[in-house]
Amino acid sequence: MKKIGIIGSGSWATAIIKILAEQQVELHWFIRRQEVINHIQQFHHNPDYISSALLPVSKIQFHTTAASCIAAADWIIAATPSAFLRNSLAGVTPDAFENKTVISAIKGMIPDPDENLIIAEYFKKYFAVPFEKFVVISGPCHAEEVALEKLSYLTFSCPDTAQAAAVAELFTCRFIHTHVTEDIFGTELSAVMKNIIAVASGICHGLGYGDNFQAVLVANAIQEIKRFVDAVHPITRDINGSAYLGDLLVTAYSQFSRNRAFGLMIGKGYSVKAAQLEMNMIAEGYYSVKCIYEANLKYKVELPITEAVYRILYEQAQPAKLIASMTKQLR
Repeated sequence: MKKIGIIGSGSWATAIIKILAEQQVELHWFIRRQEVINHIQQFHHNPDYISSALLPVSKIQFHTTAASCIAAADWIIAATPSAFLRNSLAGVTPDAFENKTVISAIKGMIPDPDENLIIAEYFKKYFAVPFEKFVVISGPCHAEEVALEKLSYLTFSCPDTAQAAAVAELFTCRFIHTHVTEDIFGTELSAVMKNIIAVASGICHGLGYGDNFQAVLVANAIQEIKRFVDAVHPITRDINGSAYLGDLLVTAYSQFSRNRAFGLMIGKGYSVKAAQLEMNMIAEGYYSVKCIYEANLKYKVELPITEAVYRILYEQAQPAKLIASMTKQLR
């Protein structure tokens, strides 16, 4: 029986627990707060995220440290917000990951002005996890719909496609279909950038732009994503595939998109701090746009949507004026 460790206690981690409950596996779940563990054990649901999802408590062994969770597992699934990953793994050493497969359900980058690493690079640099033992999970797939058992599709990326296929098989169930690719850089970066576009989509909606404009925004956005991922990792990829365009569409349009909701508040006049306080979940796009903006100082790719979001969130530019200027760059 495969032993699976889950690092994180948010909505995606909760949804992953629900998916894996369909399989014959031993689940180990790192949740830092003992009171959350106690609640789940007593009431069989996460009190903070997707509380409607019933969890298979009898299949789960809980851990209050990441180190003990990792030690007990063969495969480790990282499902924390990217900005909190360093803290979640504090005290864990590279030998803890020796001969283990790491699976990332994180759609963000490690914020650092000198590095701005995607998650695969972070685990390779700091924990000696080779790319061939690292698998990326891509959407389009909102955790809330997974919890409702609505049909969803996931893409699993790894240079070793046999490793990706093994992980994909574990996730395949009656409401999850899977696909495999070797493009870890493209799928990770696309997942990072689609959150930025979703923030832009929310800002524009908050400013009163309609569906016609939103379609133009997203059509331009997929080309912006393609330009950047091709500059960073130039291989042949179908940018119109579900792991790229599909994930962008659902994040830009869905009622469940926290990045769109965050952007909507900014467009309606909230300050960044007020919008963050209003939400009880992390909008990855806030951190991602700074990472991509700084990384692009090297590549110098034309990224008008990303640059507009960066200036609004980090330079306090006026959304109405800046978005109006950005619209002139779209086609």
